[in-house]
Amino acid sequence: MEEPGKGLLIDSHAHLDAPEFDRDRAEVIRRAWEAGLKALVTIGAGGDLSTCRKAVETAGSHAGIYATVGIHPHDAATVRPQTLEKLRELARHPKVVAIGETGLDYHYMHSPASEQRKVFRRSLELAKGLDLPVVIHTREAEKDTLAILKETFAAGGGGVAGGVVHCFSGDYAFAARLLDLGLHLSFTGLVTFPKADGVREAIRKTPLDKILVETDSPYLAPVPFRGRRNEPAHVVHVTRKVAEILGKSYEEVAWATGRNAIGLFRLPGLRISDG
Repeated sequence: MEEPGKGLLIDSHAHLDAPEFDRDRAEVIRRAWEAGLKALVTIGAGGDLSTCRKAVETAGSHAGIYATVGIHPHDAATVRPQTLEKLRELARHPKVVAIGETGLDYHYMHSPASEQRKVFRRSLELAKGLDLPVVIHTREAEKDTLAILKETFAAGGGGVAGGVVHCFSGDYAFAARLLDLGLHLSFTGLVTFPKADGVREAIRKTPLDKILVETDSPYLAPVPFRGRRNEPAHVVHVTRKVAEILGKSYEEVAWATGRNAIGLFRLPGLRISDG
């Protein structure tokens, strides 16, 4: 088995601002570097923008940490005209590398579907104007997610600088349609869950140059940590499982997914040759 630390390992999606990390955030970050991570992306996603501000502050004060800013679909109904303008200003920080997470979530429906669709479209327009990629959230909303993404990406990208569907949990039929639009897919600890056969099939059929790995921490801890708080260091276990599914070495997958993250997010201060 390959030892962690080899490759260009990047956790492409973590929520370092989450209250679950309040008691030991510095230790969580330290353990990420000790596990061999070269970088991680902390996600800002909230209607009041407080998580976005925290993500930017964290990225600004740590080498190797980058941020995204966006409106989670749960919070779409709280968005006011000034919200997206404030988001635009936050996104101009040099360590903000994407807009998101944004998208559609019809599972909980904390915001009406119509409001979610409106904010999703406006977020894509914001990303286009800022020349930033998007981090996309979709849950039980495949049809509408695809329809909106086609409006943006079907014509050669529509001016948006790429995107990733984070925490991919669908089957390959859905994955194939996203890949046809040029999007990346990011996989979490879900790949280690016994019943996630559809997700594992999607991994097997997805080109390695379109795969990212993430923790979505503090959520979705992989086996053997399932049921406990997740953290960026555990992306090692996600990467190892993806490598097993693909029949490749840990090091090859760590390098490839790291290169993919650097290329998509254009991570300042990191080069494809780093590692």
